[in-house]
Amino acid sequence: MRAMMRPFLTFVLLFCLAVAAPAADLPDLGEVGAEDFSPAQERQIGEEIMRELRRHPAWLDDPLVEEYINQLGRRLAAASADPSRGFEFFVVRDAMLNAFALPGGHIGVHSALILAARSESELAGVLGHEIGHVTQRHIAQLVGKQKRLGMMMLATLLAALAANDARVGEAALAAGTAGAMQAQLAYTRDFEREADRAGLQTLEAAGFDVRGMAGFFERLQRASRLYENNAPAYLRTHPLTTERIADMENRVMSMPYRQVPDSADFRYVQARLRALSLSAADAARTFAGLVAADPDDMASRYGLALSQLRLGRLDDAARSLEDLRRAAGPSPFIAILDGDVAAARHDYDGAIKTLAAARRKFPASMSVVYALFDAQIAGGRAGDAAQGVRRALVGHGNDIRLWQLSSRANATLGRRTTQHRAQAEVYALQGAYRAAVEQLELARKAGDGDFYELSAVDARLREIRDRMVDDKKRARESGR
Repeated sequence: MRAMMRPFLTFVLLFCLAVAAPAADLPDLGEVGAEDFSPAQERQIGEEIMRELRRHPAWLDDPLVEEYINQLGRRLAAASADPSRGFEFFVVRDAMLNAFALPGGHIGVHSALILAARSESELAGVLGHEIGHVTQRHIAQLVGKQKRLGMMMLATLLAALAANDARVGEAALAAGTAGAMQAQLAYTRDFEREADRAGLQTLEAAGFDVRGMAGFFERLQRASRLYENNAPAYLRTHPLTTERIADMENRVMSMPYRQVPDSADFRYVQARLRALSLSAADAARTFAGLVAADPDDMASRYGLALSQLRLGRLDDAARSLEDLRRAAGPSPFIAILDGDVAAARHDYDGAIKTLAAARRKFPASMSVVYALFDAQIAGGRAGDAAQGVRRALVGHGNDIRLWQLSSRANATLGRRTTQHRAQAEVYALQGAYRAAVEQLELARKAGDGDFYELSAVDARLREIRDRMVDDKKRARESGR
């Protein structure tokens, strides 16, 4: 995993360093050259990068964690300087402290950084800082001011990330970007200060404790003295100076004091990440000790129940969950784990009942929706799942998990046309257009689709083939 992570981390490092451009007057940074790199171009490049990242082994494919980080991020984005901009937040499975912004409003956070946060306001402060990079269009300014260099860097990053061999990826990055990284570093500090200021304003407007942002960065600065030349990744990609810390602290002093308690979901996310980062046995021992030390810590009780489920100790997990339900408030985290324990016992009716009730209680939670459909498929009610997925896709047509569930449900029902059509959408959302075309061709040949479904298959086939032609054309033009 470490060998596979090296090209990815270098990729992230470069993009975080690449938010720099010459700026003589800090307040005017947002006006320099951004018009040369349009929001549409940002979104296009960002989506191309994200399609590669979603296939990377480090991508954390966990609906509950993803849902939480997006809820937190969108709360902050709604209070930012550009609330109408679309944002996507995601988590990377990695033991290094880091977070980063990509073109088009995509913001990634390393799992270790979530675990290192001592409060939800600290985590929100990091996200607010990255949102500041996006709303101030720092990447756009880099490309607009130094367009040729910027596009070469983007092309190198994409090539390196797509490389199957880690050594090839590292070589591509070293050859294409080593000089650019050093050249841009001096300007990055100006952008960091601007992102700090925007982030603090966002943090305050969203109702968080602004001291969390300054406190987290100050703690990183103290810790960096122990690392010498091997500083935490966040400090290498976000140059931190005494002046930056002082500037943040001065601004915080002028803001009203606000004590903000952590949400239960923040602590559940930390417990989930910690439980899944350890072996099941180590996690169970760790959380058993935490519960013994503090029986009122609901997050530790959740981590213990999750660890017991992973070990197959289903009776113990059920007892831990019962204790948790009595003491804690309702939560999708608890409901989904309850459903998972019931399903592990082959009590699919119980799992479906629990998750259906949770869906009524938490109608906005897609993680509950996924868990319910999954339990229905496993419990012999694939028809209910297929019908539910079809309704859910009306408002979430780009949701890859819904398409995966649709493919599974229809495969269970023997509906091959619908199964292959759904799987084609999975591949298309991953950018694997050739595989998507193959699935659509299988859908046409399946022989069980009606006229309307086959017409939709043909229309989608034309769209994807046109997209492949356009991509080839853009690739030829960019190579000139």
